[in-house]
Amino acid sequence: TGTHVGCEHGVCGACTILVDGEPVRSCLMFAVQADGRELSTVEGLAPGPEQLHPLQQAFWECHGLQCGFCTPGFLMTLVPFLEQNPHPTEDEIRHALSGNLCRCTGYQHIVDAVLLAAARMRGEAR
Repeated sequence: TGTHVGCEHGVCGACTILVDGEPVRSCLMFAVQADGRELSTVEGLAPGPEQLHPLQQAFWECHGLQCGFCTPGFLMTLVPFLEQNPHPTEDEIRHALSGNLCRCTGYQHIVDAVLLAAARMRGEAR
């Protein structure tokens, strides 16, 4: 499923989308602010219908999601993070995802997924 409305106050991160390549809380935007901008949602991450983005694949393999409600927001926050930081540390990952709330996972599996995705995106892991 796609972008979710969680708190409607920009606190939980469930509504995160990319605006001109940068993560933005969509619940804090007016539609007019999107005029002429490039908007990307989780539906646009996968390179094709039979493939997942490396981060999506790693979330699946590392059990980085449970109910899945918050997952699109995490993905849309972390994809540009990994593009800008291909060798993240655990602390950097935790800082990057600190604006996204998950009530199910406890975050360690998400961190593991980001580390795996980063290695794959660098071509260092299968």
